[in-house]
Amino acid sequence: MPDLYKRYKEEVVPALTKQRGYKNIMEVPKLKKIVLSCGIGSDAERDAFQEAKKQLASITGQMPVITKARKNVANFKLRAGMLNGVMITLRSARMYEFLDRYIHIALPRVRDFRGIPKKGFDGAGNYNVGCQDITIFTEVDQDALKYPLGFNITMVTSAKTDEEARELLKLMELPFAE
Repeated sequence: MPDLYKRYKEEVVPALTKQRGYKNIMEVPKLKKIVLSCGIGSDAERDAFQEAKKQLASITGQMPVITKARKNVANFKLRAGMLNGVMITLRSARMYEFLDRYIHIALPRVRDFRGIPKKGFDGAGNYNVGCQDITIFTEVDQDALKYPLGFNITMVTSAKTDEEARELLKLMELPFAE
């Protein structure tokens, strides 16, 4: 059982139940999944996709999927079926292990870190945050990295409002900026 999941069960659920006055444990918001996506672009070399796939796999312990464009977009010179990024969906134990490493190992390695922005909520209880440099994770070999990579992290929760989701993530030790 991951440490963050144990913390959720033992500390976060009772705290949220007391704060919000939930009558049933099933009402308490929880993390459903975490989606990591890395947009590479249609004009990038094919080698860039394999590099991003390898790096995300080393960070998460799960093999990512190369995404393709669904429709034509003339402004971006994008045609349907062209490769445009890499994504990965984490659930259950791997999700909590990744979030634990992100909060306690990767974020402290960010230079001049003052917290993650509070404005990443989408109105439905989900949170999005970008990571500009993949090298904040210790699993990435900086010398072998050919292309600079950044990625987006989407945390999907069962919360109905942004306030519930913010309280959930704050109790799970996500360091929001003041």
